Amino acid sequence: MAQEPNDIQGTILRMLERNRLAVLATQCDGQPHASLMAFTPLEGLRFLAFATYRETLKYANIQQDPRVAILVEDRESETRYSGQRLVLTAFGEVIVTPEEERDAYIARHLTRHPDLQNFLSSSECEFMRVAVHAYQLVGGIDDVRWYEVGESAAI
Repeated sequence: MAQEPNDIQGTILRMLERNRLAVLATQCDGQPHASLMAFTPLEGLRFLAFATYRETLKYANIQQDPRVAILVEDRESETRYSGQRLVLTAFGEVIVTPEEERDAYIARHLTRHPDLQNFLSSSECEFMRVAVHAYQLVGGIDDVRWYEVGESAAI
């Protein structure tokens, strides 16, 4: 069943708000790498934020190629789609966070993940923001929908 763009937007936003962990996919020279991480949605659907130590493979991969995918399994919802959970993949690129916005974004990340206080205050930690270009929402093998992020995604 097709959804209107606003319905898809709302479904994606609710998934991002109720789930706190995701799998980040990076790559280096054709070799994929996946990492479980805590994330925070920023500015509606436009950005997803996370933090990592600079001395990690994911950080090195992002420095070489900032294109990433972030997969969220909707573990926190009531099962709605024939006993299957929704799975959301965000496709985007890691971008520099402007210094004047950094503290506010980190504060939002800490509100969502208060257990990361020591990690985020480490001098070895880098706060990263992904500019999302598109989302793929999967409810089952025959239920795959795409949402292109545009100006209207800042809910």
